[in-house]
Amino acid sequence: MSKTIAINAGSSSLKWQLYQMPEEIVVAKGLIERIGLPDSVSTVSFEGDKHVSHKDIHNHTEAVSILMNDLEDLQIIKEFSEITGTGHRVVAGGELFNGSVLITDEIAKQIEDLSDLAPLHNPANAAGIHAFRALLPHATHVAVFDTAFHSTMPPVAFRYPVPNAYYDQYAVRKYGAHGTSHMYVSQKAADYLGKAPEDLKLITAHIGNGGSLTAIDGGKSVDTSMGFTPLAGVMMGTRTGELDASIIPYLMAKTGISDVAEVIDIFNKKSGLAGISDISSDMRDIIAAREAGDEKATLAFDMFVNRIQKYIGQYLAVLNGADALIFTAGIGENSGPVRQAIIDGLSWFGLDIDDSKNVVGADGIISTPDAKVKVLVIPTDEELVIARDVEKLKA
Repeated sequence: MSKTIAINAGSSSLKWQLYQMPEEIVVAKGLIERIGLPDSVSTVSFEGDKHVSHKDIHNHTEAVSILMNDLEDLQIIKEFSEITGTGHRVVAGGELFNGSVLITDEIAKQIEDLSDLAPLHNPANAAGIHAFRALLPHATHVAVFDTAFHSTMPPVAFRYPVPNAYYDQYAVRKYGAHGTSHMYVSQKAADYLGKAPEDLKLITAHIGNGGSLTAIDGGKSVDTSMGFTPLAGVMMGTRTGELDASIIPYLMAKTGISDVAEVIDIFNKKSGLAGISDISSDMRDIIAAREAGDEKATLAFDMFVNRIQKYIGQYLAVLNGADALIFTAGIGENSGPVRQAIIDGLSWFGLDIDDSKNVVGADGIISTPDAKVKVLVIPTDEELVIARDVEKLKA
């Protein structure tokens, strides 16, 4: 029986989901956390049970080996050859890739070479690819790019107002991210609204620890908030989102930091909700502290909402109006207070939420019947998109 595994490798994590294909049945799923750190954690969930183990996992190659051995030890598979396809989320495809591709040695090398565009992600994506190709030499291996969905953006959206030579010679432009998520929820939204994707103008808000918004016209991305790298756009869990580039040399002069990479690392890993609240990058912690009267947590929450509202306003202008706004990802799917705060500041545009529908576990339309712009919550399923692309490219 053919199985495909969808892989999402982060800098210190490896999330996976095993499917029976083409039936699209989830056989098992899991997450390996704290890769490269002491006391790594591997979780495998299947048939209603959860198996958790703690061990030191030094790199992604070890993580993949442990994952595959767990699948055998737990009798989820009898042998490795049952897995006939692997699909790998790759954050940055640059201008090289506008769709999913079969992975060859050359493709794997190109993914590594694009690491400048996603320094926290592409190296981990490539490590996962190498490990699975070594363990499953006869399987079909496919790279699914976060940036591919955004390849339809026009130059007016993806170009930066810098000298042409920087684009012509170095491809300095907006690439975006979370493309598989934005594509998936936009297609599901069309189902909920009873219209073809080609007939809709949508704004999708993928809001988790990382966050991005996308303007979608007729099923195609026409603008998105993340930029040259995933650092740009809205405020996130540990990332700044947009700020004035002049802050970089200013901070280096004031603090004595001599390596620009250190500043970028701070902007990526120590900023956002975590940097403003001084508490956590987790929105649940921020809300709890805000409700207890913590001023920094309150400011972090308000800034987070404010940045998202601004992008929604931009994209209402880009699209000249929208049929619906869709919330997805960890915060977007689960935080009623965040959704409510965002919509409360956009009532002039005809957005409104039905309080009885804005609850944990919401799935579908949560706006009031007379809302001019519908509001939806749609759980994303990037792993299913990845598995489907593997099936399309299998020999």
